[in-house]
Parts: sequence; structure tokens; C-alpha cells
Amino acid sequence: MPVRHDIAMTGEITLTGRVLPIGGVKEKVLGARRAGIREVILPKQNEPDLADIPRPLRQNMTFHFVEHLDGVLDLALVGG
Repeated sequence: MPVRHDIAMTGEITLTGRVLPIGGVKEKVLGARRAGIREVILPKQNEPDLADIPRPLRQNMTFHFVEHLDGVLDLALVGG
């Protein structure tokens, strides 16, 4: 299956498929926005980090929070 071109993901995935939290969420989200990406997949444990991003910069963006690789694949693959 092809991967969607309009979504970005940041995080670390373990060999068992767990999505681990990361640092620098604000910078990564701002970089995605500058690149024209409006939909971002983030680790569930990083959900509180969105408060660090000013509301105007979060507007017109969609955030998906996942705990496992299955959630990433459902969102990132065309037809997933």
C-alpha cells in the first residue's frame, strides 16, 4: 500500500510496535507546518506537549495520538 503524502509522523517505534514519546514536539510540529503538512501523528504520551504550541499555529492542523504501530499504519497508508 502507498503512504499518504499529506501526513507526517514523529516518534520512536519499538520492535514490538509501541510508539514511544519524544522531545522537541513544538519544533517538529512547526517544521511540519512550514513544509505544508497539516496532519501529524504523535505519540500519545506527547499529547500534553501541544499546550506549548501557540493556538494560532495549531489552527488548521489535525493531530492524531497513537500508542502502537497499528494506529500509525491505519492513518498513514492510503486505504488504511
